[in-house]
Amino acid sequence: MTSNVKSAAVSQAGPERGSNLYRLAIVGAGTLKGKEVAEVLNDRNFPSLDIKLLDDDELLGQLETVGDEVSFIQNVRTEQFQKIDFTFFASDPECTRRNWKTARDAGSAIVDLSYGLEDEPGAQVRAPWIERQLGQPLIPELQPGPAVVAHPAAVVLALLLLRVQKAAEVKRAVAMVFEPASEHGQKGMDELHEQTVNLLSFQQLPKNIFDTQVAFNMVSRYGEKSVPALATVEERVLKHYRRIAGQGAPIPSLLLVQAPIFHGHAFAIHVEIGQVADTESISQALTGDHMHVTPGAEDSPTNVSAAGQGDVQVSVVPDANQTSGFWLWAASDNLRIAALTAVECAETIAATRPRGKIQ
Repeated sequence: MTSNVKSAAVSQAGPERGSNLYRLAIVGAGTLKGKEVAEVLNDRNFPSLDIKLLDDDELLGQLETVGDEVSFIQNVRTEQFQKIDFTFFASDPECTRRNWKTARDAGSAIVDLSYGLEDEPGAQVRAPWIERQLGQPLIPELQPGPAVVAHPAAVVLALLLLRVQKAAEVKRAVAMVFEPASEHGQKGMDELHEQTVNLLSFQQLPKNIFDTQVAFNMVSRYGEKSVPALATVEERVLKHYRRIAGQGAPIPSLLLVQAPIFHGHAFAIHVEIGQVADTESISQALTGDHMHVTPGAEDSPTNVSAAGQGDVQVSVVPDANQTSGFWLWAASDNLRIAALTAVECAETIAATRPRGKIQ
């Protein structure tokens, strides 16, 4: 009997109560976020007995690898949520809103990477990295509301500014965030690729996703037909920042720019503090979990070097015209940070409910 068949047999039989394993489902398993969640679950050895891969009709039957196992993507149906302990929604917001209550009513904890539930009563925008940075206690909840994964750009901004604030009073922060095409999923990546190829061959540009030219271009807004609008994403980043960083955190002025890059966020952040800026002390304040501070210009962060990395890469550059100011140049893997946040949310929920509580 192969390992795949063995896994299927165990899944059908079901574990005894008191088992240390959970059953999981990933809705949107064929999306970039869904694939990243599956990879992070494996990397972190999340105690799972079985992982169901669910998606829409376009991806039915597609093979995906989860750890050492190969699984088929199945259709999203009510019966798929039976006996599931955790459901990760990495699909589009509409799919999440259609299906999350079915999963919840079947006994599943909900982790939302689609932002479809960010305004749902009882939902909580979460970022465990920031919760630990703030020293927030883990409050047990037997029936927690949906955990909405904070936007990865909001997580990075909060981590950077909260650590700077520990070293000195932040009087003002201005942030420019460069958005990658992968924030629009595979279709956004494909459109940037197709625009690039078509421009070089003098052909008409596809504009189904961005409704404007993004190849070889930088824009502060999309075309009118694009959903969501870039301004909407910018508002979400600030809203999530406020929810996770707390009342005492500095609120940055923010400009979100669509960059002609496929993957990874880049950040240019100017910070003014209430004293003469010492880049060495600022670098020391930034150093810690989830942060890699690069020492020299030759190691300056890039979205390419950040790809596949779980840490934020950052360098500190003095402002030549302002003694109390400095620049933070940072880069991070947007998909990896979103997936890490989602899995860590599930881990904290698991810590507050009985292990192996298969419904």
